[in-house]
Amino acid sequence: MSRNFELLQQAEKEAQVFRISGSVPAPAKDDKRPSRKLESAAREEEIKLVQRLFLLPGERAPRSVLVCGVEEGEGSEAISASASEILASRVPGSVCLVDANVRVPSLHLRFRMDNFLGFTDAMFEADPIGAFAQRVPGSNLWLLPCGSRRDDLEALLSSERLRSRMKELVEEFDHVLINAPPAKLYAHAALLGKLVDGVVLVLKSSSTHREAARKVKEDFEAAGVRLMGAVLNERTFPIPESLYRKL
Repeated sequence: MSRNFELLQQAEKEAQVFRISGSVPAPAKDDKRPSRKLESAAREEEIKLVQRLFLLPGERAPRSVLVCGVEEGEGSEAISASASEILASRVPGSVCLVDANVRVPSLHLRFRMDNFLGFTDAMFEADPIGAFAQRVPGSNLWLLPCGSRRDDLEALLSSERLRSRMKELVEEFDHVLINAPPAKLYAHAALLGKLVDGVVLVLKSSSTHREAARKVKEDFEAAGVRLMGAVLNERTFPIPESLYRKL
């Protein structure tokens, strides 16, 4: 049995409205911890995702991509963080990961950085956008954390100030990945999505509601957002992994 065939079959059942760009597997429920083979498979799928998004030949490759879930808890934070790390390890230029999830910021915790200044503060202050980003030690990856400002943020996210800051990000860094709040719950993803080269949706296997995903897709299309595809996260094995390996 081909794993790619199995992946596509499940993807079609989970979200027929999308072109699935990749799939990140999860261990079977009876596994106490993921095996090395499963961890390797997940890493391989993340690498494929980065290659499909950023490492295309010629001028087709986007420089700025937004990643978001449809609903809460679908893993867009982990996907965007892993993708940024992989991309930074494969390109000579600079990579910036932006935490634009103003509802539940978390990327600063993953990279063990502070969240005193960041994306939201850059909307109010005049310093160059790079002044709010923190470099990940030993790499060409920068994190622009969410930041601490929350006042009048809703109005600001739909203003010209956001557009100018996003333009500045692309001028400052060679590649930009943005993690946004769930698209079904908040308008931030659509607002930011119009300012980047494309959007990738994260769908959680056996969790994301198909109609919710379809509605987000339609809303993006109506707003003029370029939907590049979707990632099927936490794909589970229908049988124990020990047997799956023998197929």
